[in-house]
Formats: sequence, C-alpha cells, structure tokens
Amino acid sequence: MDYELLDSGDGEKLERFGEFILSRPDPQVLWRKLLPASEWKKADGSFTRGEKSGDWSLKKTITDRWAIDYAGLKFWIRPTAFKHVGLFPEQATNWDWMRNVILGQVQETEVLNLFGYTGGATLACAQAGAKVVHIDGSKVAITWARDNAELSGLDKKPIRWILDDARAFVKREVKRGRKYQGIIMDPPAFGHGPDNEVWKIEEDFITLVEMCFSILADKPLFFLINGYAAGYSAIAYENILKPLVEKYGGTIEKGELTLAETNKSNATKKEAVRLLPCGIFARWSA
Repeated sequence: MDYELLDSGDGEKLERFGEFILSRPDPQVLWRKLLPASEWKKADGSFTRGEKSGDWSLKKTITDRWAIDYAGLKFWIRPTAFKHVGLFPEQATNWDWMRNVILGQVQETEVLNLFGYTGGATLACAQAGAKVVHIDGSKVAITWARDNAELSGLDKKPIRWILDDARAFVKREVKRGRKYQGIIMDPPAFGHGPDNEVWKIEEDFITLVEMCFSILADKPLFFLINGYAAGYSAIAYENILKPLVEKYGGTIEKGELTLAETNKSNATKKEAVRLLPCGIFARWSA
C-alpha cells in the first residue's frame, strides 16, 4: 500500500505517500514521538503553521503532484496551502462500508455526495456500481476529483460532477422531487460556496441534514456523516440520524476514524501500536 503513518508526536505526524515522506502538524497529537529525530529529518516536505498562515518546505526532488494506490483506488497527491494533500486516508473504512452496502443491492443505487472534495467516497461508490452525484463548492477540488477518477479508471462511470453550494443544490432537489438511496456528507466547520455563500456548521448543518432526509428514497440504503469540526461528538451525529431508525428501521454505527502507526520502534510489540484519532463518523444503514 502506498500510504503509511510512520510516526506521530509533539503535535506532528510523519506520513509516507508513495515515494515521498511528509510531516504535518496535527492538534490531536499530544504524546511524544517514537522515531528518532534522524528519521523525521528524512522527510521530503514539512508544513509549518504561522500565526496567520502556513507554508510547505519541500525538497527539490519532490514533484508538484504524484500518484499513489490506496484502498483500491488511485489518487493524485499534492501539498496545498491548507496543509492538506488531497487524501484523508482514515476514510478507507467508510469506503469499504459503502462498497459492501452497494454491492449487496439488486436495484440501481443513486448516491449523493455533498462536500465531496477530491472524490474518495464518490469513486468508492461508483466502483461498487452506484450512480453518483458529486457536489463541491470548489472548482479546484472538483477538477482534482475528476483527475482521480481518470487515474482510477473510473472516468466513464455514471458520475455527475457539480460545482454548487450544498444547501442550494439540495433545495433544488427537494423541489424537483429527486430521490437518493444513499447520502454522504462531510461538512466543514466553516467554508464558502462557489458564489461566496457562507457555511457555518453550527447554523447550517441541521437544516441541511433535514432537507437531505426528505430526498431519501422510499427504501433508502445508507446515510453517512463525517466530522472534523472540533468540539463535536460522534454521539451528537448519532442523535441526528436517529429519526431514520424510527422511520425505516436499520442500525446506526458511530465512532472515531483512526490511523495506526507503522513505526519500526513498536512493530514487534502489538500492544504498543498507537492509534491517531482523525475524525468522527455516524452512519445509518437499512
């Protein structure tokens, strides 16, 4: 596999994306590093956050972007000004879950992916045979996602790539009477739509979820919420999804998204392997 979490500690994480190693800050990392400083110095790029912004320090050998294989898909990796690189590897467990749900269906499955970013969930669903509508407010992100689809050999799959504000799009879908068997959302804490629409999770999230409930098919398959906003709990997301159990039955799973370190210092001590908390999720399935 082309991804590894090599080590973490002292507010940073050391990751391998294919042939290149990157170090980035992570506010969740409250413990000490296990690998020696000499290993961290081998990084091909490191991100440093200043008071108002951050910046990458990259070795001359690193390319503008490079491709990796991960979780059955292919992705273009590129360091961005927001410290992200175009892949959230902890989402692989959610991709596997959605694949399994979709693969077990006889009827055609239509999925709506809101805040779709660079397309990991979209590609996983399309790979499993679903028709997908991918929504994001960033033209750069949508172009990146389409490039990932082409790289993964999925560019001919029935995927609609739409640059739009998530709320505005769902409102129109409600009026049009469109229905989806599966809905995915990964809302940021704060953001802007393509026409500079302001998104604030504390003000807009619940309304969006309720609108999405109204565009679920009569026999829906799943509803997945990811969370990276500080201060929220997987239990809160579970509570938001409970009306689906009351209406359709099924079950809700919730928890933390994590990555396991692979550093050599604890490779022989299974009990010593540390997990890096990366986000939260709640997911309902019929």
